[in-house]
Amino acid sequence: MVPFAEPQTNFQFLSELLLNTPNSSQMLLNSKLGSESDMSSLLSAKNFEALKTLAATNHVIVRAFGRLQPILQESGKYDLAELVTASLEEERLRIKHALSFLANICSALEQSGCAVTVIKSLDHWPDLGSDLDLYTNADPAKVVQVMSSQFAAKLAERSWGDRLANKWNFVVPGLPEMIEVHIGRLGQTGEQTAFTRSILHRTRVIAIDGQSFRVLAPEDRIIISTLQRMYRHFYIRLCDVVDNAHLLDSQEVDFDQLHRMGHIGGLWEGIATYLVIISEYVEKYRGYGVPLPLIVTESAKFGARPVSFRKDFLRVPILPHSLNLYAGELKTLLFGGQLRNSLRLSLLPGLATAAALEMKITGSDKGIW
Repeated sequence: MVPFAEPQTNFQFLSELLLNTPNSSQMLLNSKLGSESDMSSLLSAKNFEALKTLAATNHVIVRAFGRLQPILQESGKYDLAELVTASLEEERLRIKHALSFLANICSALEQSGCAVTVIKSLDHWPDLGSDLDLYTNADPAKVVQVMSSQFAAKLAERSWGDRLANKWNFVVPGLPEMIEVHIGRLGQTGEQTAFTRSILHRTRVIAIDGQSFRVLAPEDRIIISTLQRMYRHFYIRLCDVVDNAHLLDSQEVDFDQLHRMGHIGGLWEGIATYLVIISEYVEKYRGYGVPLPLIVTESAKFGARPVSFRKDFLRVPILPHSLNLYAGELKTLLFGGQLRNSLRLSLLPGLATAAALEMKITGSDKGIW
């Protein structure tokens, strides 16, 4: 009987699919993934659901399965290829449905005088995340009024973290995904306002699936991704690697601008470290990293070595690595005279402790974060 593949092996398999870009099934079969028995375990019906779940959790199911399907066809695994095709159709229908809501919500907010941009969610295209994130600098009461009156949306209960971060979550009838609206602030405790003041002026409009969306500038995409991964969750999804590698390979990033904005918010070392981790992880699979200037590589505090796979993602060590980045952010805000933002950020360790206790007692930290 063919055993289930280990989660880490599945993660490596997905990384190989997405980063190495094999031209044929034979290239993949002869790749770094391991022995023929390992590959048999990976490309088996028994392992399919685990592989699918991991790909969905990492927001890469469309991109990964889009490459896996022809490999299975060439390998003669037609039954499994049909499962992959069905999964792709199911996911694309989900995304199409979500995008129609997202476009209507953005349009309604804009027409009501609430300038808005999509953040994070469309970075994964043609994949999509499990919720839909927006940023605006509008009056929160106006946003709530538009969402409730035009979409019958219900405001989800706000946690302590939501209140600090100035974030509102909406449940929209007919839409499985939550709408998260960040207003005027970013960061786990809403401590980042220096670069958000002009974020809407740097946006651009893109067309996706026949609809127009306002999205972030490349530099703002990287900053927000860094905030989420290096200063909040302390784990990196595979989509983060793929998204940012593609963005950096395109050479659209203005690193001088990125450095200026990152430095103001005390995030530069975290940004540089995040990009070096991504580059070194990419290099592991395709043989070369992403193009990074010296200002990035020399500013990074560590690379991919201390990062390890655990519980479906690449985990960034909190002690001392992430703690040092947090201390650097707090120091910059304090010395820059951003006292209110510094106070917000200083609450983070207490919230993290409370969340850990809540998780241990109840199995959920939703009331905290």
